[in-house]
Amino acid sequence: MAPNGATVTALLKQTVFYHLDNFTYDNALFFAERLQAQDPRSGESAYIVALCHLRLGDHQSAYEVSKSAGYRGIHLGCAFVFAQACLQLDRYKDGITALEKSRGLWANKSNLGKHSAGTRAPYADTASVCCLLGKLYRGYDDKKKAISSFEEALKLNPFMWDAFTSLCNMGVSVRVPNIFKATDTLLKNYDIETSCAAVDQRESVPTNPLEPIHKKSALQSVVQDVNDPFSIPRSSSHQDAPSNSVIFSESGENDFMSKIAAARSRLAASTGNINGADATETPIGHASTGDAPALRAAHSSEPPQAPARRARGATDQTMVDPPPRMSYRVGSKKREKTQDQPTELLGDSTSSIFRGSSLSIAAADRKRTVSGHPAHPGQTRQNPGEEPRRSARLNVFPKSNVPKPNSGAATIGTTASRELKKARPPISRIMRPGSSGSSVGRVVSGNRKPLEENNGMDIDQAELPRIRESREAPAQAPVHAPKPLESEAIKVEEALRWILDLLKRLGSGYLLASQFQCQEALSTYDSVPRSHRDTPWVLAQMGKAQFEQANYPEAEKYFRRVRILAPTRLEDMEVYSTILWHLKSETDLSFLAHELVDSAWHSPQAWCALGNTWSLARDPEQALKCFKRATQLDPKFAYAYTLQGHEHVLNEEYDKALLAYRHAISADRRHYNAYYGIGKVYEKLGNYDKAFSHYSIASAIHPTNAVLICCIGTVLEKQKQTVHALQYFSKATELAPKAALTRFKKARALLAMGQLEAAQRELMVLKDLAPDDARVHFLLGKLCKTLRDKKSAVRHFTIALSLDPKASQEIKAAIESLEEDDHLDDSMMQ
Repeated sequence: MAPNGATVTALLKQTVFYHLDNFTYDNALFFAERLQAQDPRSGESAYIVALCHLRLGDHQSAYEVSKSAGYRGIHLGCAFVFAQACLQLDRYKDGITALEKSRGLWANKSNLGKHSAGTRAPYADTASVCCLLGKLYRGYDDKKKAISSFEEALKLNPFMWDAFTSLCNMGVSVRVPNIFKATDTLLKNYDIETSCAAVDQRESVPTNPLEPIHKKSALQSVVQDVNDPFSIPRSSSHQDAPSNSVIFSESGENDFMSKIAAARSRLAASTGNINGADATETPIGHASTGDAPALRAAHSSEPPQAPARRARGATDQTMVDPPPRMSYRVGSKKREKTQDQPTELLGDSTSSIFRGSSLSIAAADRKRTVSGHPAHPGQTRQNPGEEPRRSARLNVFPKSNVPKPNSGAATIGTTASRELKKARPPISRIMRPGSSGSSVGRVVSGNRKPLEENNGMDIDQAELPRIRESREAPAQAPVHAPKPLESEAIKVEEALRWILDLLKRLGSGYLLASQFQCQEALSTYDSVPRSHRDTPWVLAQMGKAQFEQANYPEAEKYFRRVRILAPTRLEDMEVYSTILWHLKSETDLSFLAHELVDSAWHSPQAWCALGNTWSLARDPEQALKCFKRATQLDPKFAYAYTLQGHEHVLNEEYDKALLAYRHAISADRRHYNAYYGIGKVYEKLGNYDKAFSHYSIASAIHPTNAVLICCIGTVLEKQKQTVHALQYFSKATELAPKAALTRFKKARALLAMGQLEAAQRELMVLKDLAPDDARVHFLLGKLCKTLRDKKSAVRHFTIALSLDPKASQEIKAAIESLEEDDHLDDSMMQ
């Protein structure tokens, strides 16, 4: 008999998503191909296969598989996977077209607040698609639409962090408080009251031990949604369900059970259960207590056993509703049927058991089966919901699952399908204390053993009135006080506001850092709670802020902490290697490079660190090989192109340097280091206008960088625009008071303009900052010469000569000029 195709498809989907959730992507792809072979025309099958390829990193295969349905926009899953593959393959226009064509499938949808450990949304919502569209538009160089898409994503979901960082990296002025705030729409997305009500409803399930517990089968747990990859059609769930008669009786003896199944199926259809969840619910019995007696009875001479109990995890596809409750009266005609039934099911050998019992028919009538009908003594089995005796309740130590001799049992009674809806809780079947040894109990296997006479150990005399009352009145389920929904909603709202406040601080710091307002960014990061401030991401951001201010020792401290917390982190390690290069820490840089290369051979950050190591060792050829390898691994890694250009400048290969810098700009339009490199090349070539233009662009991107401002002043100074140059030097000195080169150029400009006192003040500060710099002492000698302080001038010129013997010719010329001035003064005096 051929299996139902829809059921096969649903089970294959379950298998694929099982492997995807467990990160076994190769297995997922294997079963996804089986799914596509089973259902080749379905867009869902193509989506799942493409998703597996995407998870495996095979973007080209994901592109090809999802192209048919994705490019036309007829299936949202295919379109989203297709667009993701297009983003990785730089086919931005195709991805944009696919998402725009499928706009009707994802517009005005939100999955925010609907994800949990066991719940997933099968497809992307509007915020996710808008964020992906923004990335595609950005790659397509459509800045206006990219900004619009990112803004739309953040409006719908403020937790779309990559949309926020993309806006910051594009240089967009973002109002952080307007993004990370708790709006009514955001709170409604989490559906707080509904979620709490559902939890309370689940927790308020009656826990009466006399009522059986229900459990869904494996197939029934499948979500009955057409679009859900785990779905099984309702039409096939009942057709393919195994018959329950196999569990309860032999073939030829299931007519009685089939009637019950038919009645319950009609009842399920009348209740209109959408998911069919009750169709597979079954009471959980104590299966372990029935296995051993059943095996023993099979090899003994005792009477035949009752029908075998199902295992705890077994499912019954015909059990539609919970067992009916039993406080109604059954007519005499039904009693007769009940009395006749055991001889048909168990055989004549059971008559010997009943003869040894002193239990009357009236007492047996009070016992009920799981379905709510009067139980015949020869037919009863252990009731899974029977209330335990007091001795069992008082015993706090665990006991083995050995069946007690007095444990009652419930069996299947006669059919009464029209009375199933009138079911009420069963009556307690605790026997009266003091009854004779002829009182009968049941074990799971159906074998009868006499109940020992109560000697006062099991039931206390003080409990007799309560027990009699429990026999006469139906057991009531303990009432659980519902949790206040308002308090739960307040807790969720407070948690949301706290998270949004944290994001507001982190976002403000990131925005300030992207605008290179480094000191303000550091202050903002300092306001973050310490537990979050001591995370690798925040520490790396603070280290980069210090690096942008040329405060390399402080930056090195932050990155050293990052390496301790996250020794395998690769992000921003190229910046750390550059910091160590500036600090001339050759040992630390070599150790970092070897660690990165050993742990991540195929990462561009590792090759950048290795290239910086060779550069510090003054081996530009090896450094260039490393930087080129980094760009091969990631063609969009702008910083590697910039480092490559710097090495070409040192080798005076200016054409190659310009090409490398332009590659960096094409990878990142706001990479100011590349503009600085181009300006430096043009400055060395003597083209000061182009140098000034590129320095200005770099300074506009990074307005607080003192080096860039100083470079602009240098170009102006070379163009004999000393006054304008002095303005830039002064600004650079304010931004970096401890930068010796900037202060030196300012002092030189002041000296050239004749502002001797200001120049002297700057040089005095500079002498403390760089006491071993020959240029500082040479400039001090010139100042003293101008001030007619020949003795101080000779002293500073002599110090400069000792510090830099290579500049001896220029320094000696300055000393000789002092002697010429003396001869000139002497001749003028005569």
